[in-house]
Amino acid sequence: MKKTIITVIGKDRVGIIAAVCTFLSQHNINILDIDQSIIQGYFHMMMIADANKADRDFALLAADLAKIGDDLGVQIKMQHEDIFDVMHRI
Repeated sequence: MKKTIITVIGKDRVGIIAAVCTFLSQHNINILDIDQSIIQGYFHMMMIADANKADRDFALLAADLAKIGDDLGVQIKMQHEDIFDVMHRI
């Protein structure tokens, strides 16, 4: 199974988690792990998900999540695990 990393960062507001989780559910993406925090009004969430059974192309899903982020006033990125690992290697 190839994992997908989803990050959400921005000012906290009602509905961020609901919007992301609803979208993932609608497209058959299973959340494997989730961590979120709010620090002085700033929201951060990282999810590890399994998108192997997703009903759409990965690039389209990532673009749609980015659009949801724009609508919510946060930044949402969806990346393949291997790309995320390479980008964050020390």
